[in-house]
Amino acid sequence: MTNSKELSVITSKEGLSFYLTTQVDDDEPVFLTGTFNNWNVADRRYQLKKTAPKAYHLSIPAGVELTYPLEYKFLRSGWDEVELDKHGKLTDNRVLERPISQVKAYVPLFAHKNKNYDTDRLPKIVIISNHFEIPQLIKTRRITALLPYDYYESDKHYPVLYLQDGQNLFDDYAPYGNWGVDKKLAEMSKNGIGDIIVIAIDHGKDERMAEFTPNHSTGKFRQKEGKQYIRFLADTLKPHIDKNFRTLPDVKNTGIGGSSMGGLISIYAGLVYPEVYSRLMIFSPSLWVMPNMYFGGIHLAQSFNTRIYLYAGGKESQNMVPNAQKFKDMVTQKGREDSQIDFHLALDPNGVHSEYHWGQEFPKAVEWLFFR
Repeated sequence: MTNSKELSVITSKEGLSFYLTTQVDDDEPVFLTGTFNNWNVADRRYQLKKTAPKAYHLSIPAGVELTYPLEYKFLRSGWDEVELDKHGKLTDNRVLERPISQVKAYVPLFAHKNKNYDTDRLPKIVIISNHFEIPQLIKTRRITALLPYDYYESDKHYPVLYLQDGQNLFDDYAPYGNWGVDKKLAEMSKNGIGDIIVIAIDHGKDERMAEFTPNHSTGKFRQKEGKQYIRFLADTLKPHIDKNFRTLPDVKNTGIGGSSMGGLISIYAGLVYPEVYSRLMIFSPSLWVMPNMYFGGIHLAQSFNTRIYLYAGGKESQNMVPNAQKFKDMVTQKGREDSQIDFHLALDPNGVHSEYHWGQEFPKAVEWLFFR
């Protein structure tokens, strides 16, 4: 979340009070989020109290440990309602370099939730199963399909994008916000790039790290179930989707993606199964899990054609952008001469590790991967 090289954990003796004024005068709640709560949006502990029209207050009590420099933002109920400057543009994170007792802040505007899409174009959300069996792991998981808004009025077949962390893709009440994939697809359909099926695979909560850790990882995690998980996606889930929905099942119309650890396991799936996926949407991948970039067990020796859209934010960590660049170099150098790897590296110097930024990148990635 922060680029700071030296962090200090300090226990507040006096507490920390935030006094916010804004041009917006309504009864919508306002929250504080930041490095102190791992950027958890809509955290009720950090909801500001309205003290007057356009005025809010929040006190973090004495005795709470805070890490400095402390980065934070004000927002409404999610990243799609984050604070903006007076021109309606996203702002950099606010930063407290050292402890103080009071912060006075001003927010001209908040982003307006749901303002850019036609509700008639929202995708049809179909829960395939709340307990879809994963025989490779002897578990079950919720799987959801987001179908084009006119799916049932047409006989068209569609490309498919498999996305990890389904809980964070379109649920307005997700604890860390969501990508707003449903709303983005509604916006995109007006421009002719919404004709795609998205399959959302819920993560395994406490088992997420193990399932999303590649077996070839040389990192610190001892439990690695990534190989079984990607076998489930390719050998069990994809055949089920192709059988029950009007898909374009060939490799050039099949993609996989995710963010953070979901991005890492999507890299693993895409490179282990180049005959299944040729479109990789990789946002802020946790490449630190594989510090030596060891992909020795991946079958890059075979010929394959693929597109990789890789996004990284400059304010996620010190290593996010360098690791993304290193990964691009590794993949493009390791492929055979007859392989065709089309790589788009999208770097946002102000990007943080958040669902909001991944949601903003989603339409651009879909267009580049499937419709250019």
